[in-house]
Amino acid sequence: MKQLLSEQDKKQMDFWDIFPKRYLIISIALAVAMLMSCKNDIEVISALTNIDTLPSQTIVNLETIYTDSAKIQLIVKSKLVKTYNHEEDPYLEFPLGIEVFFYDKTGKVESQLSAKYAIYHKNDKLWEAKDSVVVINTNDEILNTEQLFWDENNKMIFTYKFVSITTTTEIIYGEGMEANENFTDWKIMKPRGTFYLEHE
Repeated sequence: MKQLLSEQDKKQMDFWDIFPKRYLIISIALAVAMLMSCKNDIEVISALTNIDTLPSQTIVNLETIYTDSAKIQLIVKSKLVKTYNHEEDPYLEFPLGIEVFFYDKTGKVESQLSAKYAIYHKNDKLWEAKDSVVVINTNDEILNTEQLFWDENNKMIFTYKFVSITTTTEIIYGEGMEANENFTDWKIMKPRGTFYLEHE
């Protein structure tokens, strides 16, 4: 009987000698991972429920007409607009893209702008269009770039990014561009090359 008890004690000792080496470390690692996961979940939930991170207003299928003396100046269209007024710099976000139509004094469309994403900073009256930005004017000139700013105060559009402008006779490439907001008078800051179009 004494010998049997000694064998059981020996087996118990062998188990506890092996357990810390193989299982205790794994158990601790799992516990830490669970705690970190819980912390991340709590942070995500907190961020989602924090009123300061939520839009003040959400508009679906927006169409806004800006007028001056009963004459249309421009029309802004977007499938989704999120307004954030809780920020120090309140802004409007257009996560599904934007279309803007500029009108001349006679009421005709003078140019149009489209982009897959845009943001409008209310205090600075500054628009930023990003991702596949295209501007077309009445001269059939087409501007393509990945980022474009529209400064309402100075009535101009500009970019520091790579641009291409296609006219009826050529395609001009370069870095940076400035133009009036209707894109009827423009200048590429650093031209990189010109490709002439052939017409039959």
